[in-house]
Amino acid sequence: MLRDAIRSLAEAKIAPYAAAVDEEARFPQEALDALVASDLHAVHVPEEYGGAGADALATVIVIEEVARVCVSSSLIPAVNKLGSLPVILSGSEELKKKYMTPLAKGDGMFSYCLSEPDAGSDAAGMKTKAVRDGDFWVLNGVKRWITNAGVSDYYTVMAVTDPTKRSKGISAFVVEKSDEGVSFGAPEKKLGIKGSPTREVYLDNVRIPADRMIGEEGTGFATAMKTLDHTRITIAAQALGVAQGALDYAKGYVQERKQFGKPIADFQGIQFMLADMAMKIAAARALTYQAAAASERGDADLTFQGAAAKCFASDVAMEVTTDAVQLLGGYGYTRDYPVERMMRDAKITQIYEGTNQVQRIVMARNLP
Repeated sequence: MLRDAIRSLAEAKIAPYAAAVDEEARFPQEALDALVASDLHAVHVPEEYGGAGADALATVIVIEEVARVCVSSSLIPAVNKLGSLPVILSGSEELKKKYMTPLAKGDGMFSYCLSEPDAGSDAAGMKTKAVRDGDFWVLNGVKRWITNAGVSDYYTVMAVTDPTKRSKGISAFVVEKSDEGVSFGAPEKKLGIKGSPTREVYLDNVRIPADRMIGEEGTGFATAMKTLDHTRITIAAQALGVAQGALDYAKGYVQERKQFGKPIADFQGIQFMLADMAMKIAAARALTYQAAAASERGDADLTFQGAAAKCFASDVAMEVTTDAVQLLGGYGYTRDYPVERMMRDAKITQIYEGTNQVQRIVMARNLP
């Protein structure tokens, strides 16, 4: 029922704008409005803060179905979870009430600020600093690759509070867009997900109350990594969705396209490509849903499961979308058809929230 409801919404209110959102590289406001109106923009927020209280699997299905028609739009529910999960996992009750309530209502989106110009895969090498000043913290630094930066009202920011302790000297804070000293760089010019703005976030003597720290001082990096264990599964969901969208489109196309006097779907070479695409998507879905269940239960092997789902599903998405372009031939290479957009959008799922090379390191260190 959940999937049917979201698919109907996505096809009616999000899909019609997907090509224009990509072409104009503009934020998918129509998608945000539709998701907020249906309470699907941040389904993970617990009921006690006015949220839908959806479990990890339901959240995955929402993201998957939105990504099936528009990956840029799927970053609304996905990044709302990524940005706010540190608060849910480690924040004080006051902090949760203060920020989860407007998020649940759709009054503000959340972003996640971990990466920096010189700290990508080695996130512990960050340089953004937070210095205590009485009842306040003063933040200075630059965060890079921040999804939905400038659109989101709230930002979970990781900053160094004790430079002598490396990862154990990093703390997490909630920064608001309206805080004095917060500004944004120009939107990055990207290969895909063009409808989701990616910008630098500049923190110039940003003075925030001490109670905006998420958890205890020095626990920020641990919270960040714990968050990614859960949210990498949402990237798997995006990958799954875009792969399914590409297969669905290609399946329809090959039944209509005629060559040598018959539909190209009648040729075994085409049939085998479609069979492989469907098989790999089914495997990715099983792994992703299994990881979502592990996330919900808090299984001991969640770190492995999340990394495996993200890595496998994103590799499948890249392969399936590329094959979809191939099945459409020359038409697949043009912007008149959606599969080239899907191929460009799929690529990022192999990169963000930890490259697939890093996922393999994570898996090797956490073999079940």
